[in-house]
Amino acid sequence: MDGTEDNAGQPGPADRSHRSSVSSVGARAADVLVYLADDTVVPLAMENLPSLTAHELHQTVREVLQLPDVALDAFALWLVSPLLEVQLKPKHQPYKLGRQWQELLLRFTDAPDDDVAMDEPSLQFRRNVFFPKRRELQIHDKEVLRLLYEEAKSNVLAARYPCDVEDCEALGALVCRVQLGPYQPGQPTACALREKLDSFLPAHLCKRGHGLFAALRGRGTKAGTGEQGLLNAYSRVKEVAGSESEHEASLSPHYRAYLLKCHELPFYGSAFFHGEIDKPAQGFLHRGGQKPVSVAISLEGVHVIDSREKHVLLGLRFQELSWDHTSPEEEESALWLEFDGDSEGTPVNKLLKVYSKQAELMSSLIEYCIELSQASEPAAPQESAAGAASAPGNSPPATQRPQLRRQGSVVCSRIQHLSTIDYVEEGEQIKRVKPKRSTSFFSRQLSLGQGSYTVVQPTESLEQG
Repeated sequence: MDGTEDNAGQPGPADRSHRSSVSSVGARAADVLVYLADDTVVPLAMENLPSLTAHELHQTVREVLQLPDVALDAFALWLVSPLLEVQLKPKHQPYKLGRQWQELLLRFTDAPDDDVAMDEPSLQFRRNVFFPKRRELQIHDKEVLRLLYEEAKSNVLAARYPCDVEDCEALGALVCRVQLGPYQPGQPTACALREKLDSFLPAHLCKRGHGLFAALRGRGTKAGTGEQGLLNAYSRVKEVAGSESEHEASLSPHYRAYLLKCHELPFYGSAFFHGEIDKPAQGFLHRGGQKPVSVAISLEGVHVIDSREKHVLLGLRFQELSWDHTSPEEEESALWLEFDGDSEGTPVNKLLKVYSKQAELMSSLIEYCIELSQASEPAAPQESAAGAASAPGNSPPATQRPQLRRQGSVVCSRIQHLSTIDYVEEGEQIKRVKPKRSTSFFSRQLSLGQGSYTVVQPTESLEQG
């Protein structure tokens, strides 16, 4: 996933992988199966497979699918299994990495030996982590848009991209438009949508109870809030004038609309990693424990997501953090994130520890994303889905990230749910010492002119709501 090392992420699209991408191997040729985001298969007969590079295989896939040149940057080849995900660099040799898969699992996962022995990766053609959203907006090719749409839809339905209910309904409505055609009053009914609701909404929004009480609640004919909200949103999907005569051509604006909506999610296009964090001590006995999290890393920053509750615990742009990682040789493998916050009104530095055997991969990816960000500084300022962002080094705009302002939005940070180590100057009030920003615990950070550190705006990007 990053430019220096193989990178791994937590299961998601991998749930459907558990299959081999090399169906037969002869003396010179092999049948290679490459899976697309919609789970269709591209079979390829390749010679000299052991020495074939990801770049060469990528080119063959593009030729078979007749994709334009932009697909070279928009997509990458991935090795994916339920235990590990690796975005391949152009020089990587997929066959050789596949043969080393068990070694990668032992190094970067805590999977039991039996699972490691049975696991087998598939080769997937997926979005490139390093493809900027601003370039995605410039794409007009229908097939490229469709592939990006299918992957984004898969991540939304799997709740890998946490969304508020209103956004899930808006995105689900666009899926209805793509699959069912233009909205017709009375067709489909809300009850009809209920039968395949999980095709349009994430599973946790489709769950219905079982047993006597659920049966009693379901006796009426009134539609549930999920399908009714979806139906209402479906009725509001706008049609493009003059496109009704050609159904396939008319889908491109809806693919684009879906992607634009996903661009509002700060973790869109991220690589995902598995980890755990400490729970805040609770109760009389101050019991804590750990909770599973996903760490989403993109060109824009880092987000720590609660894997069970499906909401963001911490969201930081690269300008708002410094970081480092510890390896098993030093102590337990962990990623450390440092950021500004407050404790009962006192400015503090906060340290969050993410336990993960993939800490090295996460650290490398953060570093490479920052390098890409610095390399693109002379270019025009990047625009986020919510508005233009000033170039690093300039004065910050009045509103740094006005993405979703709903109270309790799932994309807002929940600092109160984190167990962090807090530091203050000179040990006042808290018995630990706060380092000066220029001498942070971690020297690895995005430098913004003379080593300064952008102060986090709690009400904008850290505090809930």
